Amino acid sequence: MSEQQSVFEILDQSELERGPRVKALYELGFTWADLEEEEYWLDAIAVMRRDTYKELEEASSKLWAILDKAVRYVHLKHDLYELLGIPPVLWEMLDGCPMPQEGFISRYARFDFAIAHDGTIKLLELNADTPTGYVEASIATPWICDQAGVYSPNQGMKEQVAAAWQIERPDTAACVAYGSHLEDSGTIEALVKHSGLDIQCVDCLDLWVDNGILKDGGDRVIERMFALYPKEWMAVDEGGDALAYAVEQGNLQLYNGPHSILLQSKGLVAAVWGMYELGLLFDKEERETILRYILPTYNKPVFSGNFVSKSVFGREGGSVRMFDDSGALELEDEDGYDSSQLFPTVYQKRADLARITTSEGEFHLLTGMFVINGKPCGMLGRAGGLITGNASHFIALGVR
Repeated sequence: MSEQQSVFEILDQSELERGPRVKALYELGFTWADLEEEEYWLDAIAVMRRDTYKELEEASSKLWAILDKAVRYVHLKHDLYELLGIPPVLWEMLDGCPMPQEGFISRYARFDFAIAHDGTIKLLELNADTPTGYVEASIATPWICDQAGVYSPNQGMKEQVAAAWQIERPDTAACVAYGSHLEDSGTIEALVKHSGLDIQCVDCLDLWVDNGILKDGGDRVIERMFALYPKEWMAVDEGGDALAYAVEQGNLQLYNGPHSILLQSKGLVAAVWGMYELGLLFDKEERETILRYILPTYNKPVFSGNFVSKSVFGREGGSVRMFDDSGALELEDEDGYDSSQLFPTVYQKRADLARITTSEGEFHLLTGMFVINGKPCGMLGRAGGLITGNASHFIALGVR
């Protein structure tokens, strides 16, 4: 199907002077529109057909409930923890911490979808632990769309963050290399600002655990923390087991909560597909949703060709390998960290992503949908190669 018949329309904005627009976005908090001499933000808007957006929103709600149900099934079953690749050092924490109410295992998450030119929607994965792209979606996208007179459904993201954090009330927000890593620092600063709370931002590398008590570099005790720190790294990093112990003892509450790692694991999607095939757990409507939106995903390489392999905890394209129709390796990510050295691998049928043309060239379009405080509420567009990794660009998504 050609771009002319696509559910996406590309509005080229490259004729507009970029400098003042980059400066305006910088003042709003999006400080990495240009990274060094490279343009991270593309001067274009991908406008989605309204009926496709409505289906995406509804699919996100249904999939959110299905994956929530699957986590509750997996909880306390150590053989399934192992299948999902959950590090054993976290098992006691997962078993002992109270399970959140339905729909709120994670209050800050993002689905990644492949949407083809004909509007076919397929779930690729869910980042339910530490999603980034929040500034691009909540600040940059509405501004870019408003400037062009295009509708953005992302306007309510700030209110959803405020509602979630009014319940969680973290006293600290943390990321690695706070103050120097533009994207992660800007992300936690935007979340703090939108929460309306008095929250201190810190560097994860300045934190330490003193007899089960988490403290910052100034010995301030931290009791409730939002952190852009993947929970699986507690099994790898020095002091990770001490951080897990602080949570187990009830001295520290993490946001997203501990059980978000069960949602985060790509092994959960494989578990959902396996239960679908076996006729377990899910009712007729849920099974229809699974068949329509979830790609066949397995813990073993059962495909003869046209599939993708990736670590259950791969991030930003790291560990992704694509195999062609004959089963030969076609492409692999060489930029992101290959976490398949540490965690199990899943194998997933390939999906079609719409291919778009901008002034910067041709790209494949990945569509993210944030789920904040249990509600699908904001899209993130990323344009890149067949594997959407660290080298991908941000493109604003609007709705026709």
